[in-house]
Amino acid sequence: MKVALSEARKAYSLAEVPVGAVVVRDGIIISAGHNLREHTQSALAHAELCALDAACVKLRSWRLLDCVLYVTLEPCMMCIGAAINARMASIVFGCSSQESRSANITEIDIKGGVLGNECSFLLSHFFLKCR
Repeated sequence: MKVALSEARKAYSLAEVPVGAVVVRDGIIISAGHNLREHTQSALAHAELCALDAACVKLRSWRLLDCVLYVTLEPCMMCIGAAINARMASIVFGCSSQESRSANITEIDIKGGVLGNECSFLLSHFFLKCR
């Protein structure tokens, strides 16, 4: 977590929200990242995603099995989802955030089932070919 805090300080020095993250496996730091949303003008440039992306590149795999994500601030739903999709073992965070609570997801209107059969067919066909 001390390295994540160091990353958060880097973000702070760039006038970014000071959030830092590191990916660790077997006690070894694989990657680190800090918030760069303002600098890149990208909604995806969260510290966690920067660290996850760097870990994937370094390990040459999108599967971050047995890795732990350390982050200074409670991750948002997007970052938690990315960690889950990367097959991370766990997430450890420093402080809680009211803004990161999953209840905020209800602020978005979500509609499902649009061309559902076609979407399902394409996915099923793809995975049948893979097996």
